[in-house]
Amino acid sequence: MAYASIEKRAAPASPIADNPGANPTSAAHGPASAAQLENSAGVTVVRAGEDAPASIVITVPDEAGAIRLAPAPDNRLVERSRYGLLPKLAPDGTTPAKLYARPAGPEPATKPAGRIALLVGGLGISQTGTADAIGKLPGPVSLAFAPYGTELERTVQRARGEGHEVFLQLPMEPFDYPDNDPGPHTLLTGPKAADNIDKLHWSLGRFTGYVGIVNFLGGRLTSDENALSPLLREFAGRGLMVIDDGSSPRSLLAGAAGRAQIPAVKIDRVIDGVTRAEAIDKELAALETLARDQGVVVAAASALPVSIERINRWAQSLEAKKIVLVPVSSARGFRNPKTTGSVSTGSQR
Repeated sequence: MAYASIEKRAAPASPIADNPGANPTSAAHGPASAAQLENSAGVTVVRAGEDAPASIVITVPDEAGAIRLAPAPDNRLVERSRYGLLPKLAPDGTTPAKLYARPAGPEPATKPAGRIALLVGGLGISQTGTADAIGKLPGPVSLAFAPYGTELERTVQRARGEGHEVFLQLPMEPFDYPDNDPGPHTLLTGPKAADNIDKLHWSLGRFTGYVGIVNFLGGRLTSDENALSPLLREFAGRGLMVIDDGSSPRSLLAGAAGRAQIPAVKIDRVIDGVTRAEAIDKELAALETLARDQGVVVAAASALPVSIERINRWAQSLEAKKIVLVPVSSARGFRNPKTTGSVSTGSQR
């Protein structure tokens, strides 16, 4: 399978007009060359290869400007396990973090006043909430799926088909575990950490096509370097991005991932810590201010009906404000290394 972007060009002058003596039917007979098609149709084409030397491939988006994600799973990026298909590096070094990410798209015609990356998590368990998030949120909004849902592969691929890049939420031990229990495959600290790799593989095998992982809870585990180290080796070896949800000020996750040369981002702000419409609206307005000050801000939300409704309404106002939504995977490229940004406080989880 081959993919080619369509490069629009101005229509060339007619060779017949330039040369009245030219035979108008001479180019109409026989197969056109790639150059002839490029010149006549204003597109870029590629040959299919040696197996079909007379064939060319042209990919046309369903709608103008549509952004399509790479199909998943890519056979180069998966390995079979008893828990299903696990992500891995391709032989040529291609990573899931790069291939499955949503392209940032072309630069706006005018310089943006700021950029906002938004990650909506908790998907895959509630069918209604998941369907609303996939169908109502703009394509640049990244989505994070819990590993405990049903029909996850089908649901995730539907989300990717709508243009949303996806992440896997990994349940991690909070400070008040087991009173607050993220589930049977929670990654733990202490003596039980020896089982973490097996639990990790179970979660990694639940669906394919994700860019990376984001912690779910995990205040205790993300503050324990000994428990984090073997997990980070797995993330690095499998070419995954790491997102720190910013819920614990003691978390070492993003910093340790960065030192391990793993692409990592830390959430600056959670917009629905208070699940009232007016409180969410206030947080969304604060994101705009931060985006203008910092260049880019990374935020998170849960897939609650009120959150989805307020984000959808708010997103429609951004173009007039010259604020651009970008996928979370691209936020690192826009972040000023001298800017630390604000981190949502709240309870240590």
